[in-house]
Amino acid sequence: MTTHPDPQDIARLRVAVGRLHRRLAQRSTSELTFAQISALVTVEKHGPIRQGELAAREKVAAPSMTRTVSGLAEAGLVRKIPDPEDGRSSHIVVTPAARVLLEKIRTERTAMLTERVARLAPQRYATLVAALPVLEELAEDAD
Repeated sequence: MTTHPDPQDIARLRVAVGRLHRRLAQRSTSELTFAQISALVTVEKHGPIRQGELAAREKVAAPSMTRTVSGLAEAGLVRKIPDPEDGRSSHIVVTPAARVLLEKIRTERTAMLTERVARLAPQRYATLVAALPVLEELAEDAD
């Protein structure tokens, strides 16, 4: 059976996810942009990583990623290391300062969500927990 989503339900989901994302981003005390944080998380998860692969994973053009990585490098959050297989190329890795910053951002955002979720009635909390696998599936990169 094929599901035919109601456009109004989809619009509500989009707005809710967008607002929640904005609230999470606003809670962070970091001066980094969304693109920089996203790239930093990707390097942390998949690094060492070539800049081209990072751009592909982030679905941005190479020049945009060059600017993003340059800003992160200037802030001391990433560094380039030689590619052990190709001396002409390099990989990007996160620095210890990046790990500290990412943990701080995660802690701040988790605290905000914890505060909001704690105000839910028990049945609403149970509904949220039951919806998590579906939200995780929607969030997976299936492109």
